[in-house]
Amino acid sequence: MTAQAAESRELAAVIGLEVHVQLETETKIFCGCSTEPTEEPNTHTCPVCLGLPGALPVVNEGAVEAAVKVGKAIDADVPEETTFHRKNYYYPDLPKNFQITQYDAPICRDGELEFAVESQRRAVSIRRAHLEEDPGSIKHVREGTGPLESRTCSIDRADYTLIDYNRAGTPLMEIVTEPDFRDPGEVRAFLEKLEEVLEYLGVFDATRDGSLRIDANLSMVDADEVGEDGHIEESVLEDANRTEVKNISSHKGAEQALAFEASRQRKLIQSGRAVEQETRHFNETHGNTVSMRSKEEEKDYRYFREADIPPLEVADWKETIDIPELPDARRERFVAEYDLSEEAAAKLTSTKQVADFFESVAERFDADLAATWVADNLLGELNYRDMEITDVDDRFDEVTRLVELVAEDEITAKNARETVLREMLDEGEDPDTVVEREGLGKTSGDAVQRAVEEAIEENPDAVEDYHSGEDGALNFLVGQVMQKTGGSADPGDVNGLLREELAE
Repeated sequence: MTAQAAESRELAAVIGLEVHVQLETETKIFCGCSTEPTEEPNTHTCPVCLGLPGALPVVNEGAVEAAVKVGKAIDADVPEETTFHRKNYYYPDLPKNFQITQYDAPICRDGELEFAVESQRRAVSIRRAHLEEDPGSIKHVREGTGPLESRTCSIDRADYTLIDYNRAGTPLMEIVTEPDFRDPGEVRAFLEKLEEVLEYLGVFDATRDGSLRIDANLSMVDADEVGEDGHIEESVLEDANRTEVKNISSHKGAEQALAFEASRQRKLIQSGRAVEQETRHFNETHGNTVSMRSKEEEKDYRYFREADIPPLEVADWKETIDIPELPDARRERFVAEYDLSEEAAAKLTSTKQVADFFESVAERFDADLAATWVADNLLGELNYRDMEITDVDDRFDEVTRLVELVAEDEITAKNARETVLREMLDEGEDPDTVVEREGLGKTSGDAVQRAVEEAIEENPDAVEDYHSGEDGALNFLVGQVMQKTGGSADPGDVNGLLREELAE
């Protein structure tokens, strides 16, 4: 191919993912060591997770149950028999020099996950999802003084390396997709949806460090090889050299890494050079990928059966294990049952905790009022403070008391939102204390009437403008009354009273 022809080639990205998800269990997958995070390194360890001679693994039933729940949520097949294998490779954070994982008999296969990209529904096929153990964690450190965290660095700048085996043996589920993605933005949307589903299932905690890690495979093919439905022939995929980008730790990072990698490969091909099949590392600081090593193949890992763990027969668990209402179904129910807009329902089902909180409020108040207070007011103020709904779970009674004050017309919605709620979150006070201290109880009818009359008397120019048809004049007079009443009058009532007085 000539350089000119290569430069003019239209190329399309082909992307597949391997998503490693830490499952929420109290103990590790093959031993009784705690999975609770701790700052003390190498304290949650035992002969099993350290790989000491003679130590035998025992499968954690909770991890298997969590995996079946995931399989059920993605509508995957759970085979009659699933087995564990040893994946052999050396790395310092793998104390046994092999990883117990699943090879040709994973616990879930042939699933699918739907998600939305720019309001368009997409479905990605899940080739397999299998159980395995997490390795330990590594920190590369520079010599010097100061906290250890401030001295961690990349391997090429480190003076020494520390290994913490507390994470070794934490249950992982590796979810492997088909190469169905054609754009890094699709990958980000998929990961957001996957994480949402996992949190609804109660098998995953996104706040844990390293709880979700992504390896992404990307190759470039001629655009005319991609069918209208996005299908690409297997032979085309086999001929395309792919790179694997390892250990991406966020949705945004996955999008950035793949956008860079697609651009890098496109430039190589269009300049007439070959794309090397290799493993690359994503540098989050610089937003680029760098070469790590040549790409391993299956044969390099020398898989063989784990003789110390018998086959598992858990196919019937899919029928007996219940899973909660998933986000899409809950979103549809909120629209139908509470007559909410699609936008409000999406906000209120963004996490299971938010959805539960809303439904608890909606049990006591009108659904529209509950939706406004949870989706707009509460979530808006929490987001501004970089807080989550879980940070106010134990203050549910205080939040509902604030909604009650508004519903019973004891304070204005404006004061409730802009003063009471903010002081509740910033100062930790209950709503009644804030209302009493700030004098936010609604002003009585006589006092509001007097304030209306005074505003009209003191602002003859605005009155004249109102009678001349300038609507802004009425808003000015409303503001004057609100100022006189310290914001404790209802703006709607004030508007009505002013119109009555000005009509006379």
